[in-house]
Amino acid sequence: MPKVQYRVYVVELSKRVFSENTKFRMANPQFNGVLQCLYVGMTSKTPKERLEQHKTGYRNKKGYKLSSAIVEKYGMYLRSSLYQHIAPMPSRAEGLKMEEQLALALRRQGYAVWYN
Repeated sequence: MPKVQYRVYVVELSKRVFSENTKFRMANPQFNGVLQCLYVGMTSKTPKERLEQHKTGYRNKKGYKLSSAIVEKYGMYLRSSLYQHIAPMPSRAEGLKMEEQLALALRRQGYAVWYN
């Protein structure tokens, strides 16, 4: 059985998220509207599969919602050029750490970013 690998991924969000979502706006006070709004996530699926889960409001067998409402409502498409250089990670903990590092790096570059 192949080992599970964790990947980070980036979804471009509609800029409407900045005007319509107070939490998103408050998390990105540095945003000047020039670059895009993004969601950074981490998954054991392929980024394409994970985006599809977000867009369909995926819930697990116990009924817990495992999709981001922000991506479900505002997600447009994957921005592979922003994450494809990052190798898959062998543990969930490493994946979560990389998710945060990538999100904060993109925010420093001028993007508006949401991550969990």
